[in-house]
Amino acid sequence: MSSGAKQNKPASEEVRKSMRCVPQAAHGEPAVWLAGGGLAVTVLMILGMVGLIVYQGGRAFWPDRVASITSLDGSSLLGKVQSNSVVPPEEEGVGTNRVLVRTENFKWNGSHAQWVSVDSTARFEYPENIVIAEMLDEGRVLGTPDQFLIDGELIASDPAEVWNKYLENKSQVHNRHKEITGLRRGELAENNARQEKGRLQMRRVELKYGTGSGEHISAQAEYETLKTHMAGELVALNNRIVELQEINDRYQIGFTFHDGTRIARSMADIVRLVPVNRMTVGGKLSVYFERWWEFLSAEPRHANSQGGIWPALFGTVVMTLIMSIMVVPFGVLAALYLNEYAKPGFFVSSVRIAVNNLAGVPSIVFGVFGLSFFCYIVGAKVDDLLFAESLPNPTFGKGGILWASLTLALLTLPVVIVATEEALAAVPGSMREGSYGCGATRWQTIRRVVLPRAMPGIMTGMILAIARGAGEVAPLMLVGAVKMTQDLPVDLTQAPYLFPQRSFMHLGFHIYDLGFQSQDSEAARPMVFATTLLLIGIVVGLNLGAIWIRARLRKRFRSTR
Repeated sequence: MSSGAKQNKPASEEVRKSMRCVPQAAHGEPAVWLAGGGLAVTVLMILGMVGLIVYQGGRAFWPDRVASITSLDGSSLLGKVQSNSVVPPEEEGVGTNRVLVRTENFKWNGSHAQWVSVDSTARFEYPENIVIAEMLDEGRVLGTPDQFLIDGELIASDPAEVWNKYLENKSQVHNRHKEITGLRRGELAENNARQEKGRLQMRRVELKYGTGSGEHISAQAEYETLKTHMAGELVALNNRIVELQEINDRYQIGFTFHDGTRIARSMADIVRLVPVNRMTVGGKLSVYFERWWEFLSAEPRHANSQGGIWPALFGTVVMTLIMSIMVVPFGVLAALYLNEYAKPGFFVSSVRIAVNNLAGVPSIVFGVFGLSFFCYIVGAKVDDLLFAESLPNPTFGKGGILWASLTLALLTLPVVIVATEEALAAVPGSMREGSYGCGATRWQTIRRVVLPRAMPGIMTGMILAIARGAGEVAPLMLVGAVKMTQDLPVDLTQAPYLFPQRSFMHLGFHIYDLGFQSQDSEAARPMVFATTLLLIGIVVGLNLGAIWIRARLRKRFRSTR
């Protein structure tokens, strides 16, 4: 070993000894551990919340077994075990529990669920012939299918035979019901729309030329001719619907409840029969995915607690896209002016303060502003100028998806402005100077140098706007969102295909309605989690699309430097 190494060795040992005497806080290690711990706790909280929503939302459509339960007083009850709780000893005695049982059949027994006191010796039996009948308008029926009737004549009384008869006729009955629905929403709705269009045309001529004028008399004659022609089509359509309905009403299934009550219902009123106690795992999976598809593609029924949420899903996506299209251009233009054109001074400082304060205004205030300004002022003026023949029924002077999108665009505008300003400020000044040195004008520099390199930051603002706007509920309750509607804001079967004046359903408002307005909270709870899961999925999907575009832009401009 060289003499230099021998001399350095004691020095390095002295340095290490001196470092041991320095507190760890001086190296910043406690801050590192604190920051890492905070990140870990945050990630765990997010994963726990998402995991709970995924679990509860996923199991909402799983067909659980139905039990016949004997209580402490000897009475029996049929239903699905929902939850249980321990009863204090002074109330029921040691070792007893209370079990919440979903009994369904609310229309006949007046309750959705009942508490039953049981002990360790309670009997839980699972009758094989019990089915859950999911009805169109009466919720779920829980009983034994022991009658199959055609034209009131008993064809089968054994539950197994009734089940076979149901399977034989199910597709035909459902096809006829689907045809009835198509006629009502297709040709019948078109017939009514043409008559209404003719009436409005006559009213428009009356307002323009006056009552009793030659033009008004001619328009009135044309409208009467149209009504006569449409009346013939209307009679034919109604006759066809009545014919199909009468055929479907011939086929009925009778159910016997646990308390002996008997009912009979048309097969057209039954969405599906689920024999939960004798189904295999494969059969349960089939029903599970069938319910999921119904949830995504069908309309709500039974006060939104059953069926699907397609109108709410469609309305949420369309509203969010319209909001994004409206807020991004105005937000970028405002940020461009503030950062590139406006001279620093009192005005610019005031605008920035106002934008920052606007971001902290409660969302319900934006809803009140949207209702008063967009609906009652702008919408009323539009109705006076373009849709006077429809008054006093408003066209744009009420809540609609256009006003809802504009209201949320105002709500998220500060987010886009701030994010865009930061992105513009992050572009190096040397790039601007180089562009000016090559003879480019200010607008050419902004368009070809500044904006492309600020685009990832602009996309970040758009992502934040989408995340906030898609989940807002309070403003929508005032400017367009409704509990139930069958008309979508975009309809490719009717011109002009986009109807910005229509009210719409929204997933956030749907969650509020299920969670706080439903008469059956236990049945609505799984639907709340499933709808929440879908709303999170939509927001994540839209954000992932924007993040992918932002990553592509960053990669593109990184390679051109």
